[in-house]
Amino acid sequence: MLHEVAQASGARMLVALKAFSTTAGLAVLRPYAAGCCASGLYEARLGARHLGGHVAVYSPAYREAELAELLEFAHHIDFNSVPQWQRWKELCLAHPRVQSGELQLGLRINPCFSTGHTALYDPCVPGSRLGIPAEQLHGVDLSGISGLHFHTLCEQGAAELVDTFRAFEKQFGALLASPQIRYLNLGGGHWITKPDYDRPALISLLREIREMYRVEVFLEPGEAWAIHTGVLRARVLDVFESLGYRHAILDVSASAHMPDVLEMPYRPDVYAVSASGTGAPAVQLPGEGYALAGEPGERAFTYRLGAPTCLAGDVIGDFSFDAPLQVDDIIVLDDMSHYTVVKTTHFNGVPHPDIAVLQADGRVEVVKRFGYTDFEGRLG
Repeated sequence: MLHEVAQASGARMLVALKAFSTTAGLAVLRPYAAGCCASGLYEARLGARHLGGHVAVYSPAYREAELAELLEFAHHIDFNSVPQWQRWKELCLAHPRVQSGELQLGLRINPCFSTGHTALYDPCVPGSRLGIPAEQLHGVDLSGISGLHFHTLCEQGAAELVDTFRAFEKQFGALLASPQIRYLNLGGGHWITKPDYDRPALISLLREIREMYRVEVFLEPGEAWAIHTGVLRARVLDVFESLGYRHAILDVSASAHMPDVLEMPYRPDVYAVSASGTGAPAVQLPGEGYALAGEPGERAFTYRLGAPTCLAGDVIGDFSFDAPLQVDDIIVLDDMSHYTVVKTTHFNGVPHPDIAVLQADGRVEVVKRFGYTDFEGRLG
């Protein structure tokens, strides 16, 4: 679907590695993506190695050594502030890849136009450190800059992008129309693969931008590439009642394995797979005859699903089931590919789940198995 939008609009779709960078999955995306967008040197190296294509990099600030390495292989490097651009301008413009046009340099813009609902994910909130407001560009020497970049959306539709672009256009349209600007990066947060996303409206806007301003247009969705493509399999370790709640302690943690459950906050779909672990396969997909857990009180038995950590708030949520949960029961949490593996921690020394790939022929291939040495190795 993302590839089809790219073909119809002429825009280039990048994979936002901050959302999904499991290397086995990048191999699947490679034929459909134009490349990647990276938040720094390590992601850029990973994308260049496992995804290929165009490498676009943006970071709120760069160290000299990492910038020097990025100059050797990136295709776009965007700067977050006027001081960052002024500090590194001479270094960048002296590089042969910049002089030849193989590497282009851009600025991240802040259109100061909010459409989001969660302040944590809104780069346009008052006091934001992300991007350059229009008034800060007055009188600034932009020679050497050939691109503009804004990123304001989070799980949003085409209408919000259209509104944001119109606000951006009012403030920066003259700069965008200048001959020196060769690309526009519309950032991420586009929920293009959601069933009710208005893809024709997106295609229309992308075509309009390309035709009116004669620039190359990039989008960098992350979640949209990986949504509903992965599950997290959990086992019930304990079941008990306390202070008016039924609790089920799982062998997975919101804090350590899926922080977005706490940060967004995000409520995953939960499926009951087996009773007491009997006959539970190594990998199980939702929608195969297993019951989707309900809201609290919707089914006969409501449980608060919690983690085996000491953090009081490390709770996945309250879910109801048709039958009581028991120790060793298996449940599956859906939509666990994006913003999960990339955010995992070893908080409390909680073991990490294996990363496995379900092949088209039904084979399950474990591509990464974590152990104690992974925990110890992070600690020096």
